[in-house]
Amino acid sequence: MTLLVNIPVTQLKGVGTVMAEKLAKVGIENLQDVLFHLPSRYQDRTKVTPIAALKPGQDAVILGTVMAANIVMGRRRSLLVRIQDATGSISLRFFHFSVAQKNALQQGTLIRCYGEARAGATGLEIYHPEYRAQSAEQPITLDDSLTAIYPTTEGLTQQRLRSLAEQALAFLSPLSLPEWLPTSILDSYQLGPLEQAVRYLHQPPPDAATEQLLNGTHWAQQRLAFEELLTHQLSMQRMRNVLQAQKAPMLAAANSLPAQFLANLGFTPTHAQQRVGEEITWDLQQNKPMLRLLQGDVGAGKTLVAALAALQAIEAGYQVALMAPTEILAEQHYLNFKKWFNPLNIEVAWLAGKLKGKVRAQALEQIAQGAPMVVGTHALFQNEVQFARLALAIIDEQHRFGVQQRLALREKGVEGRLSPHQLIMTATPIPRTLAMSAYADLDTSILDELPPGRTPVNTVVLSDVRRNDVIERVRAACLEGRQAYWVCTLIEESDELTCQAAQTTYEELSQSLTELNIGLVHGRLKPAEKAQIMEDFKQNKLHLLIATTVIEVGVDVPNASLMIIENPERLGLAQLHQLRGRVGRGSIASHCVLLYHAPLSQIGRERLAIMRETNDGFVIAEKDLELRGPGEMLGTRQTGLLQFKVADLMRDSAMLPAVRDAALELLEHHPQQAEPLLERWLKHGQHYGQV
Repeated sequence: MTLLVNIPVTQLKGVGTVMAEKLAKVGIENLQDVLFHLPSRYQDRTKVTPIAALKPGQDAVILGTVMAANIVMGRRRSLLVRIQDATGSISLRFFHFSVAQKNALQQGTLIRCYGEARAGATGLEIYHPEYRAQSAEQPITLDDSLTAIYPTTEGLTQQRLRSLAEQALAFLSPLSLPEWLPTSILDSYQLGPLEQAVRYLHQPPPDAATEQLLNGTHWAQQRLAFEELLTHQLSMQRMRNVLQAQKAPMLAAANSLPAQFLANLGFTPTHAQQRVGEEITWDLQQNKPMLRLLQGDVGAGKTLVAALAALQAIEAGYQVALMAPTEILAEQHYLNFKKWFNPLNIEVAWLAGKLKGKVRAQALEQIAQGAPMVVGTHALFQNEVQFARLALAIIDEQHRFGVQQRLALREKGVEGRLSPHQLIMTATPIPRTLAMSAYADLDTSILDELPPGRTPVNTVVLSDVRRNDVIERVRAACLEGRQAYWVCTLIEESDELTCQAAQTTYEELSQSLTELNIGLVHGRLKPAEKAQIMEDFKQNKLHLLIATTVIEVGVDVPNASLMIIENPERLGLAQLHQLRGRVGRGSIASHCVLLYHAPLSQIGRERLAIMRETNDGFVIAEKDLELRGPGEMLGTRQTGLLQFKVADLMRDSAMLPAVRDAALELLEHHPQQAEPLLERWLKHGQHYGQV
C-alpha cells in the first residue's frame, strides 16, 4: 500500500500544473497534505432555525415569507428585504443586486435562506444570504450532514477543496496513513484511530454530534489536536536539545562583585528576586547553555536580576551582552548599567545602529578587546561585531526577537565553540498555556512580587467628550509638582481614523496649558532628539510628555504619576498594560485615564473593563490571549509555529501537560517517529526544530 505522503496531488482529477502551484502555496503537495488541510469550521445546514432564536454571529438556515423589498439609500445603496416566520422577522441586505432580483422577491414569496445574523441598522440582518424561493407544497431540502469550511486562498474555492478531500479520502486507509504515535501513548491518553478521525472531520456523518464539532470538542478533533500540539512540542524540545547539546562556559558562583553591587544599591532585593537569582546562579555553573525566560510584571525588578547574572559572568573573566529591541530601551539599559557598574570599575560598551564612523569603529574595537559589559540593540547580532569572550547574552523583550536570532548567538560565543548562556526577559507576562506551548524550549522563572513602596495604579475609563476635564486634571497635577504622559496612537492626523494625532495634540495642549513645559516624542524623531527629550523629562525640565507608543517599554521616571491614553480601544491589552506601567514607579499615588472615542465595540468594552479591574499582568495576559489569540500576541516570533490547523491553545489548554509528557516520552523511547510527525504537521515550520 502506497503511503499518502508519497502520492503527489497531481494524481487527483482536476489538478494540473497551475492548480498544483496554487495548492503548493498553502503547503499542499501530496495526498497526506490534502487530508491534513482540515476544516477550520462547519456550517450547519441540517435544520431550520426559528427567526426569534437567532443570535448575532450565528450561521443558520431560516425559512420566511417576504413582507417587503425596498431599495434604500444610505452610505451605500442597498436592497433591503424584510422576511418573517411565525416567531419573528429579520432583514436581508444586498449591496449588489439587480432589478430582476428585487422584482422576484415579491411580497408573499416563501424563501429559504442561509447566512450569518449580524446586528445592523434594522436590528438583526443577514448580508448577502444564499437563498432560494420555496413553494409551500414543496418539501424543504436540507443537507444531511455538516458542511466543512476549509482555510482557503486566492484561486481555491470551497467547492474545489471539498472535491480534493473527497477524492483523497478514497485512498485513505490505516495502512496509507500510518499511526506515528506509539501504542503506549495512544493507550495512555485514550486516543482513537487516526484514520477514522480524519475521515470523520472531512465528512461528518448525518448523526454527527453537531454541537461538539462546532465547538471543537469532538473526540476526532481532540485526537488530532493532541497529535498537532505534541508535534509542536517535539519541534521546540528538539531545538532545546540541539542548544543544550552544545557546551557553554562554566561560570563559578561570584562573591565579590555581587556583594559590592548590593551594598551600593542601598536596598535589599525582594524574596522573588533572590529566589530567581539563585536559579540563574545554578544554571550558569553548568557546562550546557542556560535557556531561561525571566517573566516579571512591569516594575518587578528584572533588570536587577540581570545585573547580578552579569556580575557572575564578569567575575569569572567573561563578557556579557545585553540586547533590547529599541534604541530608547537599549539606551536606558546602558545608562542604568553605567550607573551601577562604574563604581565597580567595570567598563560598559554601547553599540546601536545610529553609531557611525569613528565612534562605531571605537565601539567595535572596545567589544573585540573584551569590554566586560556590552549593551545595544539587535545591531549586536551583525557579523562585524566580534566578542572576545562572550559567556552570557541577556535579551530584553524576547517576543521582539526571532528564534533564529537566538540560535545565531552561538557563533558569537567563545572561539565560536562555547555557546553563551541565554537569559531572556519579558515584561509582557506570558499566560501559562502559551508558555507551555510556544516557549517549551525555555525554563521559566517568574518575579511575582513588586518592590516595596510601589503603589498600584488607579485606572479610570472616560469618554473623550470629557477631554477638557482631563486637560484641567493634567494642569492641576503638574502645578503640584507631578509629571504626566499623554499617549497618542498616531503621529499625523488621518481622515480614516478618529485618533488624535500626537502632533495635533501637542499643538492643542501647548495652547491650552501655556504655563507648562511640554515635550513631544515619536518614532520619526532622530534618535538624538528623542534621547534629549526623554532626558529632559527625566530631569523634570518638562511637566508633560506627549508621546506615541514608543514609550511602551523601559522608560523610568518615578515622579510621573499621571498617564492619559487616547483611543485606548485601538491597542491590545498587553500594550495598554505596558504603557500604564510607566506610572506608579514611585511612592506617589498614580492614575491612568483611558480616554476612549465612542462607540466602543464589544471587544473594546471588554478590554477597557479588564484594565479598570486589575493591575495583574498575568490576569491581563490570559484575557489578551482569549480576546486576540496566540498568533497576534506573540507577533512574528513563532507565526509558523502557532498557526494551528485543528488545535486551539485556549480550548485545549487542559491537555498541554499531557502533551508535554507524551512528547518527552516519544523523544526518549521512539525518536525515529518524530521526523514523520514533523513532516505531517509542520512541513514549513520545521526549521524551528533545527539549527
